[in-house]
Amino acid sequence: MFDLTTRDIKYLSGVGPQRAAVLNKEAGIFSLHDLLYYFPYKYVDRSRIYTIREIDGSMPYIQLKGEILSFEAVGEGRQRRLVGHFSDGTGIMDLVWFQGIKYILGKYKVHQEYIVFGKPTVFNGRFNIAHPDVDAAADVKPSTMGMRPYYNTTEKMKRSSLNSHAIEKMMASVVQQLREPLPETLSPAILAANHLMPLTEALVNIHFPGNTELLRRAQYRLKFEELFYVQLNILRYARDRQRRYRGYVFGKVGDTFNTFYTRNLPFALTGAQKRVLKEIRHDLGSGRQMNRLLQGDVGSGKTLVALMTMLIALDNHYQACLMAPTEILANQHYDTIRELLYGMDVRVELLTGSVKGKRRKDILDGLLTGKVDILIGTHAVIEDTVNFASLGLVVIDEQHRFGVAQRAKLWTKNVQPPHVLVMTATPIPRTLAMTLYGDLDVSVIDELPPGRKPIATLHQFDSHRESLYRSVRKQIAEGRQVYIVYPLIKESEKIDLKNLEEGYRHICEAFPDCTVCKVHGQMKPAEKDAEMQRFVSGEAQIMVATTVIEVGVNVPNASVMIIENAERFGLSQLHQLRGRVGRGADQSYCILVTGYKLSEDTRKRIEIMVRTNDGFEIAEADLKLRGPGDLEGTQQSGVAFDLKIADIARDGQLLQYVREVAQKVVDADPEGTLPENAVLWRQLKLLRKTNVNWAAIS
Repeated sequence: MFDLTTRDIKYLSGVGPQRAAVLNKEAGIFSLHDLLYYFPYKYVDRSRIYTIREIDGSMPYIQLKGEILSFEAVGEGRQRRLVGHFSDGTGIMDLVWFQGIKYILGKYKVHQEYIVFGKPTVFNGRFNIAHPDVDAAADVKPSTMGMRPYYNTTEKMKRSSLNSHAIEKMMASVVQQLREPLPETLSPAILAANHLMPLTEALVNIHFPGNTELLRRAQYRLKFEELFYVQLNILRYARDRQRRYRGYVFGKVGDTFNTFYTRNLPFALTGAQKRVLKEIRHDLGSGRQMNRLLQGDVGSGKTLVALMTMLIALDNHYQACLMAPTEILANQHYDTIRELLYGMDVRVELLTGSVKGKRRKDILDGLLTGKVDILIGTHAVIEDTVNFASLGLVVIDEQHRFGVAQRAKLWTKNVQPPHVLVMTATPIPRTLAMTLYGDLDVSVIDELPPGRKPIATLHQFDSHRESLYRSVRKQIAEGRQVYIVYPLIKESEKIDLKNLEEGYRHICEAFPDCTVCKVHGQMKPAEKDAEMQRFVSGEAQIMVATTVIEVGVNVPNASVMIIENAERFGLSQLHQLRGRVGRGADQSYCILVTGYKLSEDTRKRIEIMVRTNDGFEIAEADLKLRGPGDLEGTQQSGVAFDLKIADIARDGQLLQYVREVAQKVVDADPEGTLPENAVLWRQLKLLRKTNVNWAAIS
């Protein structure tokens, strides 16, 4: 059997050790197998010949057949170029060369028939092609050329002469070596039921498609397989976990919950909150361990749902714990929950890194004896010294801030794993949730509590500062507070911090009667907390900050969010930042400040932000604009394989479909022992790069 995975790329003709090192580092290509799975990003149809008369300015690449009528050299010095006047009988256009003029004049003759290939552009009202591919018409049979593949290459690859054309030649040489079919990676039943092209045929046609229909079938086969294994991986683990881990049964809703519901509930629950609580109740009583993702925009009332879930745990004689990513957020949850439980006999404690000495010992003792009912904390909660009498429920806020391994530690805090409720205010598009959190059941709170006014979002150019500051002064005069956020991007961190410092000085000058505080990630935690506190307490009216404030700070009095250089933020980040205002009953504003020069993508982002407050619409748009790779938390969320051809944003329907196919396999073969599925389980094992049982942890 021809095993491509063991054939080192350096032994392929024309590669050698030096180019192999570049391919290893720049493209992750180590073996012939890796090369074969380095897919083209586009194709150009070389089977069709166009006429000059058909050309318009919007065509990508075209092929023409005709003759060069004459050559002329134009311009002086560095501007010097060679122009060939080319005609096919339907019109005339120019072929232009800026380099190698002597070579071109020696190689191509006037009044001979050539086939010319390149990208047409318009210059001074005439069509031209710069540095075209030119072949003698007698040497080229367009009908056999078909679709030419184009591969992504980096600057370093190009410097080692590894451009798209070089990769195409390497690919052709590997494809010629495929004398016998490669071992199939899907079962005969799945191939037949879904009319999928065999693997070898698909790999040949993804690189050298005979026609567009064969290309479409090859892409479908390879996308199907890629997404199928992502889903099989997730569903297999979800099933394993259900089989291995029983859940504590919370059989009743008792006095604690009912007292809260009748006496302490601050306002009537929204329909969405009631629906989500019902889904959670069903999980808690099912005997299965709950693993639920609770999504809801900022201010939709997730904390209230989490608290009511914790009270169900208390009624069934279990303890509950809430983990937040930062001390400020943990403090905030602690204050909110204490306030909501006012007058009730429930002991709530806060455990963060700064709780020391006797206070800490009291809390740890209380947890062990069962006297502490609800523990709220940062990741200090997962330290080995923290042990519970009977932990039954863990709530994790802002899932993507916690690594998988950190969450794993919570599982060891009781004989069997506690129920897990994960909350996030980052709306995750459905297709992505199925991939990142495919083993979690998803609940969504999609309506805001009554009395909340939607935030008004405006776009302003940075030249209109004076009118912007006038409206800010008006808000401050009415007793409101203002955030001003600057971007902080790793690559340009020094410049960004300088901009923040300058911005801070500028704001102090522009608002001499106001107290201004500033916060950024380079400050020591204690400094940062002290500055935050000045704003939370109302001592400071304006906070100048980087994105460190995007998660969780709750200042109901803050009603204006100004985002400087808004063009440098992604959609989801803009939406998160906007959610810092609009916490109180007053009308709140988010102002996106940009320069005049905006790319098409940026303009789209700003328009979406101004148009809608719907986090899910924004997340879907973000996924389409940026692709899934940039979304927060994907790196450690357990997508076990890199996607090489499928696109979660665009292949959502296929993802949904293959999930059903994978679900049927898991249902029919939970132990993974049926001979007809052997190929599937073998391939899944090969694909899992690490053998750590991550998915059983999330």
